[in-house]
Amino acid sequence: MAETKQRRALITGISGQDGYYLTRFLQERNYEVHGIVSCRAPGIGEAGERLYYADLADGSNLSQILDKSQPDEVYNLAAQSHVRLSFDLPQYTADVTGVGVLRMLDAIREFQQRAGKQVRFYQASSSEMFGKVVETPQSESTPFYPRSPYACAKVYAYWQTINYRESYDMFAVNGILFNHESPRRGEAFVTRKISKAVARIKLGLQEKLSLGNINAQRDWGFAGDFVEAMWLMLQQDVPEDYVVATGQVHSVRDFLDATFGHVGLDWTDLVETDQNLFRPAEVDLLCGDASKAREKLNWQPKVSFKELAEMMVDHDLKLARKEMG
Repeated sequence: MAETKQRRALITGISGQDGYYLTRFLQERNYEVHGIVSCRAPGIGEAGERLYYADLADGSNLSQILDKSQPDEVYNLAAQSHVRLSFDLPQYTADVTGVGVLRMLDAIREFQQRAGKQVRFYQASSSEMFGKVVETPQSESTPFYPRSPYACAKVYAYWQTINYRESYDMFAVNGILFNHESPRRGEAFVTRKISKAVARIKLGLQEKLSLGNINAQRDWGFAGDFVEAMWLMLQQDVPEDYVVATGQVHSVRDFLDATFGHVGLDWTDLVETDQNLFRPAEVDLLCGDASKAREKLNWQPKVSFKELAEMMVDHDLKLARKEMG
């Protein structure tokens, strides 16, 4: 019997939360993983992945990286992905998060012609594209109403992905992922900001936590569950776009209840509201309908909201104890 060829994946944004979980998910399935990083020298990553230096705001060496890595699948996770920051850096966000995807798509199109092989492309789309929602829950057919430079850039990238799929017969898909968190989440994001503060307040390293809109409601899941859906989209016979979500809504208040409650604290005396942390245009409610992903991909989330909150606090308690020496 002929030996099955090892598949290769190229991940942009591999150093982020989703890149971490996706790398390990793919390696468990015997993929050779290559990654693009923007702030680190090329070489070998901590899990044995092969790394290249590039920036989607430039794109001049994307073709070279594709030639070197020879991927079967490309997962585009790179972006300026902080919504609040996108109001301060709108042009940079549009360039990286929006036009950067066009640069990658075009590089793949040209690579396919050179290499004579099909590359399957995953674009990390976002629930923020729904913004000021016109219906709840939001599905693949819900119209977009973006409310930030980040969300506008993601809408641009979403349609470019579809345009390249339809114009050049590329296997290109959008995964419209709702909020997904983990202990690897960046500390600028509200869930990780909270879990880190809970740990530090519990151990006496911090007194208060300042937050913006604690009434915002989100559909929160575990990043480790969501990367499986990314992979499943690229294993289908036909390229399609999918919403990935838990279908359950919780407010920031609920996350405060779960995290502070996990260590026996009452957050109402420890959390302050800072108007500077509110967005110029708020997104009040996001809730995803992942029926299509459940039916066609046979995907479903495994980690509950409470388990996610406690997982993050437990991780940050370990870090806080190290901080104490």
